[in-house]
Amino acid sequence: MYIRRNIKWSIVLRFAWSYLLFFIFWSGLLTYVYHYLEHQGKDVTIPFQPISTIGIAVAFYIGFKNNASYDRFWEARKIWGGIVNYSRTWANQVMSYVTRHRAKESISDDDLHEIRRRLIYRHVAYINALRLQLRQPNSFSLKHPKTVRTILAKESGDEWKKSVGSLLDKEEYDFLIDRRNTATQLVRKQGEELRILMEEKGLIEDFRHMDMMSTMEEFYNLQGKCERIKNTPFPRQYAFFSKVFTWIFVLLLPLGMLNEFSKMGHDFLWLNIPFCVLISWIFITMELVGDNSEDPFESFVNDVPMTALCRTIEIDLREMLGETTLPDGIKPVNDILL
Repeated sequence: MYIRRNIKWSIVLRFAWSYLLFFIFWSGLLTYVYHYLEHQGKDVTIPFQPISTIGIAVAFYIGFKNNASYDRFWEARKIWGGIVNYSRTWANQVMSYVTRHRAKESISDDDLHEIRRRLIYRHVAYINALRLQLRQPNSFSLKHPKTVRTILAKESGDEWKKSVGSLLDKEEYDFLIDRRNTATQLVRKQGEELRILMEEKGLIEDFRHMDMMSTMEEFYNLQGKCERIKNTPFPRQYAFFSKVFTWIFVLLLPLGMLNEFSKMGHDFLWLNIPFCVLISWIFITMELVGDNSEDPFESFVNDVPMTALCRTIEIDLREMLGETTLPDGIKPVNDILL
């Protein structure tokens, strides 16, 4: 997620330079052709009124698309806000509910602490597994060449082992990493351990067990909402025709603008180039803003900063566990927070 209040022009140009070159070439070509044919008494312009009508329609269409795209991003951010809140609730339940009050056998402070640590560490592994799953590209992911993966370093193949494997026992990690949905299996593993703690060890009472299971149910709900956004593409009829209509307008624009500048006099004709470039860039930028907001989990510049949120959760939960040696929070790189 880009966190700087004002976007750097270097970032803008990184995305826009190829379009600007095309707009300069296209408007310059049509202006030169018009200037050449004008001396031969020929006119290749078209009235500006129909083009302005197309521009108004395209602006409304792009506005609708961008609103729908932003809704997807904001829903994703609210979901991860829920994951943060319920993660803290989970750690609080682990520390408060898992006690020796009705234990069926004697258990030391170290053993009790290890059980709590395992439950909390497994949850941190769960949110990191969910993050990594959501960032895996699918068949309709936007293949933009200038995503965070090129502006920043691409997450290495060892990310799973580092973010998930380091928090689990080796046998547990080796088993879970081969599952199709590792995050789902991690929550199931939590439920299995809670059952053992209640039935076999007596460290959790029935009511507390139900309360903790309810929290895990909420994690499944939040995960399912993330997967719904991830696996449901933005309606292609809106995205595709928005791009088509924008390019129709951009390609026709110089012909209509030439007609207007020619009325001002021959010396004003070449003003057609900068004005067409400016208007075309505005419309294309509005179109690209919607494109880059469609999929909020793809590691684009403005996507949900799941890595930073996972680190925030890890710090909070490990501090609840009583640890003092904590990892640092994720810092933005080039004003981008992953």
